[in-house]
Amino acid sequence: MIVWLSDNLATVIVCLLVAGVLFLAVRSMLRKKKQGKSSCGCGCSTCPRSGSCHTK
Repeated sequence: MIVWLSDNLATVIVCLLVAGVLFLAVRSMLRKKKQGKSSCGCGCSTCPRSGSCHTK
């Protein structure tokens, strides 16, 4: 196990970094959704699909 880990250390580190960035992105999107903010970053007043996102 130690030999395999030392042979693939760079791959393991890159995978952990990618997983961390993905986790932070999903967490940010979920927090924005809970706060009622738009996920696209622009305002809903000019969006043609605002009716489908914010149904009553």
